[in-house]
Amino acid sequence: MSEIGVAAAQFGPVADEAANLERIRELATQAAGRGARVVVLPEYSSYFVDPFDDTLAAHAQSVDGPFVAGLRDLAASLDQVLVAGLLEQGSGERVRNTVVAVGADGPLATYRKAHLYDAFGQRESDRVEPGELTAPETFDLDGLRFGLVTCYDLRFPESTRVLADAGVTAVLMPAQWVRGPLKEDHWATLIAARAIENTCYVAAADHPPKYGIGLSRVVDPQGVTLAGVGAGDGLAVGFLVADEVRRVRERNPALELRRYRVVPRG
Repeated sequence: MSEIGVAAAQFGPVADEAANLERIRELATQAAGRGARVVVLPEYSSYFVDPFDDTLAAHAQSVDGPFVAGLRDLAASLDQVLVAGLLEQGSGERVRNTVVAVGADGPLATYRKAHLYDAFGQRESDRVEPGELTAPETFDLDGLRFGLVTCYDLRFPESTRVLADAGVTAVLMPAQWVRGPLKEDHWATLIAARAIENTCYVAAADHPPKYGIGLSRVVDPQGVTLAGVGAGDGLAVGFLVADEVRRVRERNPALELRRYRVVPRG
């Protein structure tokens, strides 16, 4: 039976790449001690400032830059895959909001956020360029398949449905879920919904308050929270079982019974 420990690691990234890497090292080491082979970290884990300003472009890195190299070295030392938000260099004046899944040999998957947070009074697109619509970004580990999305993608069910079509066992989601009225309810409801409708696991890692809501968690294919974090820094470690996804899909073959497919809008 394939089983793997997955940690949702909650912390507040700051405007200091070295400090962020050190905090990631602490959390990943703790996660390894609790049996986690995959660690999901928040959106903008490499560098974060609020409000966004011109320092974003100055601190954006490439996927083969020092932040990802630090993740690679840490993954090698702990025998883990680290999934983190990277402030990536863009093609023009704007940067990219990117998720990298990094193992001992480097990046395993790279996802650039498709749905930018131009909602609830925010305009992420002023500073960030959207990712192109590409094939689902996935990686395999110990008989399970993992897929990547980011934060606001949670509100678009198609983002996780295409991962389900790609055969994922679990969706991994770094986030910086901006605080506001009912945002905690939206977070919990939508994570559970994405798990239930795709009959897969979901692991989501947020910033703690004041720039996020916290409440990072690992949810099973029936929407049940296996492990969660409150408002502070911490780890939620859940153990994912491939056979559980198979059993749930046998009882609830919704993916097979549906009559619609996801078609890119452009």
